[in-house]
Amino acid sequence: MSEDVEKGFDEVVLGRRSIRGFKPDPIPKSVVEDIVSLATRAPSSYNSQPWHIHIATGEALDAIRRESTERTTTGTAPSFERLESGAYEGDHRKRQIEVAVQLFEAMGIVRDDKAGRNDWTMRGFRIFDAPLLMVITYDKQLQGGDIAPFDCGALSNMLVNAAWSRGVGSVINSQGVMHSPVVREHLNIPEDQVILISIALGYPDEAFPANAVVSKRRPVNDVATFIGFD
Repeated sequence: MSEDVEKGFDEVVLGRRSIRGFKPDPIPKSVVEDIVSLATRAPSSYNSQPWHIHIATGEALDAIRRESTERTTTGTAPSFERLESGAYEGDHRKRQIEVAVQLFEAMGIVRDDKAGRNDWTMRGFRIFDAPLLMVITYDKQLQGGDIAPFDCGALSNMLVNAAWSRGVGSVINSQGVMHSPVVREHLNIPEDQVILISIALGYPDEAFPANAVVSKRRPVNDVATFIGFD
């Protein structure tokens, strides 16, 4: 990747947004390796590096798309391997709805457009039609604690930002691992690893309206508490 494509830190952090519409163009393996190499500089507890990244394109990815969609449309119950927190309420739910409204408005999906809303939901199970999928797992011997998932969160953050710095868009996608047996089978994930989250990646389709959406962020004084400052 040429240096003129690489972006500075502030430009990456302030410019990155979740991409939900991708060009079909494949991402060269060398670019993917570059992204992963940067991302694995993420911090982890005592440098334990509990993560694994399973990367798929082509037939394996198409099979995951197809089978995850089939399971969803036929009513198969979700089978996450991670712990779920339950329904979001209060301010957390308010922020979820806020970004959903932004996305639906961008896509022209009105409240009573059931077909449009359903298709939007199913995009997640299709991995947003992205040309590349990353699935983050961690070693099962660490299951039950908060630190390994926390470390994998740091890795995921680094992955999406490293990708953006190389001109590659992404979106972190829970639906991509909602049917974990499908993912485990087609990515040959060992039984001693816990499937945590997936990331869809590809070159952004600038003509896709939702890609222009920038989610709102809480102001610093709402997030941070300062002690001992003048």
